[in-house]
Parts: sequence; C-alpha cells; structure tokens
Amino acid sequence: MILEIKDRILFEDNHLLVINKKVGELVQGDQTGDPTLADFAKSYLKKKYNKPGAVYLGIVHRLDRPTSGIVVFAKTSKALSRLNAQFKARVPKKIYWALVSKEFPEQQGSLSHWMTRNSKQNKSKAHQKEVPNSKRALLHFKRIQDLQNYCLLEIHLETGRHHQIRAQLSSTGFPIHGDLKYGAARSNSSGGISLHARSLSIEHPVRKELMRFTVSPEKVGIWKDVLSDSQK
Repeated sequence: MILEIKDRILFEDNHLLVINKKVGELVQGDQTGDPTLADFAKSYLKKKYNKPGAVYLGIVHRLDRPTSGIVVFAKTSKALSRLNAQFKARVPKKIYWALVSKEFPEQQGSLSHWMTRNSKQNKSKAHQKEVPNSKRALLHFKRIQDLQNYCLLEIHLETGRHHQIRAQLSSTGFPIHGDLKYGAARSNSSGGISLHARSLSIEHPVRKELMRFTVSPEKVGIWKDVLSDSQK
C-alpha cells in the first residue's frame, strides 16, 4: 500500500502532500473502522523519512468515499491552519467531472439551490427555495463530451456543501451515474459513483504562490470512454 500511495502522489514538499484518491477510499476514519487514505499517507511518510513515533498529517478537506480525485493533506500545523483559512474563505477553485444521462438537456449553465442535510441518513436535499436550516448551494456546469449513453459534465463549485453535486444533479432528474443514494438506476461495478475531483487550485501556505493540481480519472468502467487530455 505504501508503494501504491507513492505512485499516486501528485505533489509533495515540506508543507503539502497531494494524492489522487481512489474510489472506495476513506479520507478519514468513520464508523466502519476501515483503513483510511490518511493512514496510508502517514505510513508512506514514516517509511520515506524514517520518522520515529507518530507522523503529523493534517486533513484539509474531504471527498466522499465513492468518488475519486485530488485530496490535499498538510504536513505541518502551520500549513493546516493556513489552508483551513483558505477553504473557509472559499479561495480554492474546485473542478469536478461527473457522468450523467446523455438526455441531460443543457450545454452549460448554473444550478442554485438551498441545501439541507440529514445526518442520520448521511444525505442532503436540494430545495428550490430557502427552507429552515438550509444553506445556499451554487455550481456551474459545462457539457464537454457525449458518450453512447452518458455525457460528461465539467463542474465548477462555488460552494462546498455536503453531497452538493450529487444532490443538485439528482434534483434536476439527472443523478450521477452509479449513485444509487441519489436516484441512479443501477450501481457501478466498482461500488463507486462517476464523480471525480478533477482539478484543485490553492495558494501555497508558505510561498503564497498559486498552485493547480489536475488529474484524470482512472481508466476503468465507463471512464474508459472519456477522452484523455491529449485527445480533448
């Protein structure tokens, strides 16, 4: 697993560790008790730098377990606090890829809703109008490829609500491919959903320079039909 993590590292310096998360991996622990991406990353750092004792690794943000894509970890407490401040201020720019039915009616546009969360069900709902305990959710989308039965949407997140993309697309009648929780007709063989954290732009917590990380989804399942960067 340490070797596998090494092969998926997109960037590393003294302050940051950026990894391409696989479908099914937990970013941090939950009630299942399953090993996490953070655990594997700590093992990698411990071995690489021959560190005695516990290894520090700060969790900056999270991705849902059934999704894949870019996850940033902080290697120091200073980096963590500064990155947390960035995410709170919505400085990072997040781009996702999502596969939905080819019948999706628009080429580009925006989705604006008011989101509520049901913690017991670990599920969110997108409402057309403001309701009690709701939070505004906004995203922008562009259709960038048509497949045989599905289309690829590139999504720019303005807000970062719980299950935002999943709930908002489902509310339009077009759940993400494989997302049974939000109304998809069937599951993916991987157990995941066709949602990928494609790109993330942040300000380096120490050098203050803009950094952009980009990674394509693993070429498995329906993602095999998505064009590579060189083909687009």
